[in-house]
Amino acid sequence: MGKPQKKKSLADKVRRTKTTTEIKNNPFEVKINRKKFEVLGRKTKHDVGLPGVSRSKAIQKRKDTLLKEYKQKDKSNKFIDRRFGEYDTKMAPEDKILKRFALERQRTNGKKDIYNLNEEEELTHYGQSLSEIEKFNDALDSDSDSEEKGLLSAELTASHFGGGGGLLRKKTTGEKGSEDGQKPKSRQELIEELIIKSKQEKRERQNQKEEAQELTEKLDQDWKSIQFILSKKPPKSEAKEDENKPKLEEYDMMVRELGFDMKAQPSEKMKTPEEVAREEKERLHKLEADRLRRMQGDVEESKSKKQVHWSADDLNDGFILDKEDKRALSYQDGKWNIEEELEKEKEGEEGDDDDDGDDDEEEEGESGQEEESQSDAESEDENDGSDEEEEDSHSDLDSEQDSEGEEEQTPKPSSSVSEEEQLAQQEAAKAELPYTFTAPESYSDLKSLIHGHTPEKQCLIVERIQKCNHPSLAVGNKLKLQKLFGFLLEYLGELATRSPPELGTINKLIPQLYGLCQLFPDAACKAMQTVLSDSAHEMEEAIEVKGRASFPGLDMLIYLKITALLFPTSDFRHPVVTPALMYISQALTKCPVTTLEEVTSGLILCCLALEYVTLSQRFVPELINFLLGILHLAVPVKQSLGYTVVPPFRPVGKNCDLLVIRSAEGAESWSRKTLPLSGVQGLSFLSEVERDHYRLSLLATCLDLVKRSVLLYKSLSSFDHIFQPIRILLTKHLPVESCSTHIKDLHQEVLVSVSGAPTLQPPLVFDKKKPIPLKLFTPKIVEVLDYGKKRGSSKQERERERLKHKYKKEFKGALREIRKDTKFLAREKLTEIMSRDVERKRKVKELFGSLATQEGEWKAMKRRKK
Repeated sequence: MGKPQKKKSLADKVRRTKTTTEIKNNPFEVKINRKKFEVLGRKTKHDVGLPGVSRSKAIQKRKDTLLKEYKQKDKSNKFIDRRFGEYDTKMAPEDKILKRFALERQRTNGKKDIYNLNEEEELTHYGQSLSEIEKFNDALDSDSDSEEKGLLSAELTASHFGGGGGLLRKKTTGEKGSEDGQKPKSRQELIEELIIKSKQEKRERQNQKEEAQELTEKLDQDWKSIQFILSKKPPKSEAKEDENKPKLEEYDMMVRELGFDMKAQPSEKMKTPEEVAREEKERLHKLEADRLRRMQGDVEESKSKKQVHWSADDLNDGFILDKEDKRALSYQDGKWNIEEELEKEKEGEEGDDDDDGDDDEEEEGESGQEEESQSDAESEDENDGSDEEEEDSHSDLDSEQDSEGEEEQTPKPSSSVSEEEQLAQQEAAKAELPYTFTAPESYSDLKSLIHGHTPEKQCLIVERIQKCNHPSLAVGNKLKLQKLFGFLLEYLGELATRSPPELGTINKLIPQLYGLCQLFPDAACKAMQTVLSDSAHEMEEAIEVKGRASFPGLDMLIYLKITALLFPTSDFRHPVVTPALMYISQALTKCPVTTLEEVTSGLILCCLALEYVTLSQRFVPELINFLLGILHLAVPVKQSLGYTVVPPFRPVGKNCDLLVIRSAEGAESWSRKTLPLSGVQGLSFLSEVERDHYRLSLLATCLDLVKRSVLLYKSLSSFDHIFQPIRILLTKHLPVESCSTHIKDLHQEVLVSVSGAPTLQPPLVFDKKKPIPLKLFTPKIVEVLDYGKKRGSSKQERERERLKHKYKKEFKGALREIRKDTKFLAREKLTEIMSRDVERKRKVKELFGSLATQEGEWKAMKRRKK
């Protein structure tokens, strides 16, 4: 008995009914479409209604139509009622039932007798009677190679496996023959006949194969005889050299030679910089270990190379050709040229030997000491390898000697090294440079490593420091090499300040500095900026204190030259080159010229300025003014000049005739020489003639710089205005009549280049064409008499406008419905995907739970077993 249901009170029913009616008839939720005015005969739709009712109806309609089509998409199965007379409307229902009942009885009646074996019916298998298949009369001979291979004949089965089926059948035939008067055959006779028959068939098949082989060979020979006719080429036997045949052209011969040339062989894999650095470090460590061993006198005795024993069982499997003996064929006058190829090969082998020797001598500029140590290490490796080979190759002989015990090995005399040679090797090893160096932590450490060595060895030390402390080998090596750049920069400055300056050492060390700059451009940039800023501050302080500043020393000039080598000078703005160029301009403007040493420094700065602006063609006015001032120093008469000099030069004064030639003898005997950089530090002359020679060298250098400046700035539009003072000075005031021929020729070249009309390029301007005026839209005035109607419209036009308006309205409605349908389908697809995901998560969770349960049961069972 279930629990009695509690009867609902009348108050509850009234309360629920009242709530539902209030919800349905809530006036604040009723939507009313009000009209501005009533129109007679116009039907209105959806004047009053609850919100969301039409939307729910539309969704339900889409579920009934669109959603069903989406679910039945790509599905071809249908339920078709194939009952008799289902779609025949002319038949009565009673006739349909009777006909269907009759057809069903016929169908069941036919199925009942399928497995009834009492009736006399012949059973078949693949269309053959089972009674005939059981007789096995269709088996073939086992020796036959026909398509039905593997089947046994009845006679063979009867003769080998007994049973007498085939023989009895033969006997029956024999009995029938006996009735005709012949004697029946025995079992032995039947077997012999069977064997003879099988051998005869086998012999016939063999004959057929031989005949087919002979026919094939004959066909091949016939084909070879007619093949040349098809290919239009005579056979080799009939081909003869035709004397009247024209010779091949040079191009054809070259093409044929290219066909016989050796193809390019694949090269080894390119190694990464990290791999190269690692291998180089390992090589240096190996060489250093070998040097230390030789310093300690631990020299192993060189073992004489013994003859390698070959065992009787050796198959010589390790035979490898050291080089390729394949020769490229070449032709000369249509024939092979083999003798010349052999001669070339011999010369190539001799050249290879020479090249190998040269390569061994170079080894990155390292001295012959490294080669000796490396060759020692290689000889030791070869000796070790030869010992191992001897041990392996004599293993069979050793076993025989141990077993017999009759023969004894006679010791071979080993070459020993005398004490004097050993001491000489120790001294040579001590004199060698170490192969591994630690990166210096301070400038004094670098000086202690480099001090007392030649420039080549100093360069080698810096190179080995970089190889042993490559950034890819350890974490702190990057910072060490960045410090090394600053130390090298400081060391170059110190070399430049020495007396005399060691310019050769500086030239050797600049490539190492460039390599470090390529590795660490940021650190190099900061180091050079520090040097330039310090020098600029010193110059500003000197100007503030003394009112004048001296030209930069040789060390600063070297730094400016290094800047042009390490960093690009063609950039519009560069963090190092731009401050360096400003520093040069400031020095050319602020530093007065009072001595020949300062003239030399100024000309070096002009050379550097030209080098900085050669690619960018940037105009430097300080350069032109300074060159004009240097030429002004060579003018003897400084009255009515016609040009103006700017500071730091003066028209007249104490040091305004530094380059004026004092003696005619010095002007005539002068020959062109390059200015020494050491002239910046100080000059000493034994006579006035030597001083005049140096002045002429300065003047020639200044003229050369003027010539280079003219070629650089010739394309400027203000070329005449820029070089007009120099043209006046060279034409009217510079005396070159008493100077040497070289000065006269150089003066004439500069004067021609300055006086020549510049090749000015026209400025870029826009093409002149008539401006296009703005479009003026003149309003079309239409007189309207009947407001609300368009004048001049016929009935057809109004009907056309009405249809167009209706078409637009329907088109917009269709677009709106398509968008809603698309949104509905997307929402349904998302719902389907989410449901599949939820179901999959549930199943996965169940699987994990079952697996966890099994694991717990297995662990519990395992604990119980323990």
